[in-house]
Amino acid sequence: MSNVTLLPVLKPEAVAPCCPPLTERPLTAEEAGPAAAMFKALGDPVRLRLFSAVASHEGGEACVCDISDVGVSQPTVSHHLKKLKEAGLLTSERRGTWVYYRVEPSVLAAMGKVLSPSA
Repeated sequence: MSNVTLLPVLKPEAVAPCCPPLTERPLTAEEAGPAAAMFKALGDPVRLRLFSAVASHEGGEACVCDISDVGVSQPTVSHHLKKLKEAGLLTSERRGTWVYYRVEPSVLAAMGKVLSPSA
């Protein structure tokens, strides 16, 4: 068996705002788990670029053919998109020969809430 670490597959509700802003109080272990998995998936520069390309693409979704120019091979792009999906950050839909990706609706709100200053 290989020595590969898999990210947990998060359900969309697990990515929903899980915890208070980091400046409000220390996170509990239960709060930190989902947030850490989300940020771990985005910790790779290629994944972050792909996530950004999907999130900022016109219409809120992007065909893999529109976002694959990130300086790595197509199989590597597919690997990174798979990791983003496993972390619950992206959803996908196959249409003919192409796969279209969307940012999971609750993801940006969750990231914003965790990183925003407390009121």
